[in-house]
Amino acid sequence: MSAEDLEKYETEMELTLYKEYRDIVAQFSYVVETERRFYLANSVDVAARNADGEIYFEVRMSDAWVWDMYRPARFVKNVRVLTFKDVNVEELDKPDLRLPEGDQFGP
Repeated sequence: MSAEDLEKYETEMELTLYKEYRDIVAQFSYVVETERRFYLANSVDVAARNADGEIYFEVRMSDAWVWDMYRPARFVKNVRVLTFKDVNVEELDKPDLRLPEGDQFGP
């Protein structure tokens, strides 16, 4: 496999992953970013821990989806992440009503 073939494959995988993300993001309540991964989850708990003066974070998620094109199964029941780096957790906006896209109500 040439470098060009590999790049094409990875580009196609990223596009497939983005489309999957776009289709499922509304099913989740939180976006979680760590230095290594991007997650969607419905439950998140972040706890700061101290080990011999070193602060790290323990992130627990349930009912999650992980952005990783090399994983065959991206839906995960429970996730536990330990990291010394920043963790970003955002609650997703949940609109009460989503109108269908396109002109489905036109003449």
